[in-house]
Amino acid sequence: QLLEAKASLSLAQTQHALQLQQAKAQMNNMVPKELFEQLQASLREEQCKAQQLQENLHQQTEQTCRQLVRTQEQHQRLLRAAVEQAEGLEHDLRSTEAVLAERTAQLEDAQAQLSRNKLLIEDLREENRAFATALQAAELKQKSTEEKNQLLEEQASALKQLIGKITPASLS
Repeated sequence: QLLEAKASLSLAQTQHALQLQQAKAQMNNMVPKELFEQLQASLREEQCKAQQLQENLHQQTEQTCRQLVRTQEQHQRLLRAAVEQAEGLEHDLRSTEAVLAERTAQLEDAQAQLSRNKLLIEDLREENRAFATALQAAELKQKSTEEKNQLLEEQASALKQLIGKITPASLS
């Protein structure tokens, strides 16, 4: 029984030594508790930082989206204003072109009238030259007639005097 007990004890000691060796090997593979706690705390800190960064990123994304929407709205307002301004300028241009076309037509009419007036003036000058020539001829004729008249008046006066002299003598 003692031998059996010794063998049993020896077997138990060997098993215990083997278990101890396995436990030591496992412990060598294991991280010490302080280091484990330190790593766990570090992991929690990193998780908090990651969550905070994720929240910051989410906030920045929302802020960027809002800014992008505002910028888009501002660009649309500017585009609408530019389109309205372009339409206004196009309307002004059409109005100006219409006024310019009207003025061009007026100037063409005025130029045509001016050409007609020049022809009329030239005709009038020709007529004036003819009238001037006729007037000179009429003045010469009038002068000649006045001279003849003067001569006739002188003859009439001489005849009156002669008749005045003859008449009393013939009556007597």
